[in-house]
Amino acid sequence: MARRIDVTGAGGVRLAAWDFADPPKADPEHHPGVLLLHGLMGRASHWASTARWLSERHRAVALDQRGHGQSDKLPQAALSREAYVEDAEAALEQLGLGPAVLIGHAMGALTAWQLAAKRPDLVRGLVICDMRASALGAASQREWADWFKSWPVPFATIADVRKWFGEDDPWVERPSPARGEFYAEVMHEFPDGWRPVFEPDQMLRSRETWVYDAHWEELAQVQCPTLVVRGLDGELGRAEAQEMVRVLPQGEYAEIADAGHLVPYDQPEAWRGAIEPFLERVLAS
Repeated sequence: MARRIDVTGAGGVRLAAWDFADPPKADPEHHPGVLLLHGLMGRASHWASTARWLSERHRAVALDQRGHGQSDKLPQAALSREAYVEDAEAALEQLGLGPAVLIGHAMGALTAWQLAAKRPDLVRGLVICDMRASALGAASQREWADWFKSWPVPFATIADVRKWFGEDDPWVERPSPARGEFYAEVMHEFPDGWRPVFEPDQMLRSRETWVYDAHWEELAQVQCPTLVVRGLDGELGRAEAQEMVRVLPQGEYAEIADAGHLVPYDQPEAWRGAIEPFLERVLAS
């Protein structure tokens, strides 16, 4: 069972963090810290399977980022990219995790590499999972707004959530049961049915920074060993992923077959097989 530990983020925001170590580990020399950062619309529980095997040798902590999971819901003005980075920085410092390995998926990966560039003293290694450094462009934001509007909310049952996102979503080329399970975890039962725990408008606001801005400069500033992981059918293309590896001073590359954007969900064993040797090398250096 993971223990909940609240963290105070930027501007005094209350953030829910989950320590998966059992029993609790407080020895950074023998149990190095790992901070897991979920993607947009995600939550800390999405890292449960990864955190469980990590906790055999590490102090694995997953963070519900602002506006997500059980952390504070906030006005759109409080969802800046800087605030997300400062929250992760606060979590490392307040929980005594640093210097830690940061493992981020999508938005969480961007937060991780921006923090690694800003505070190299807090980050000893980095795993970037399926996140682009290039700007996506305004069309992407319009498509996402239309996608949110297409959701048939409220869903009558949680089984309907799993079916729609796992099988019926017309906006997705690669439906899968894993995708249905992913979205089931971010739904809550209200009096009229099941709805997301987040506000879609806030998710659109959060993603503006990588829709309109590229983040190659911060990537090039990351000095620690970094593994770039992509699913073969994910959102990060092979050419861009390999260019990210080239730009990184200590970049490595891993590609996972039969995986889409939700790599740790789609192929948990292959995901572990890709990142575990990397973690061993980082911690042995």
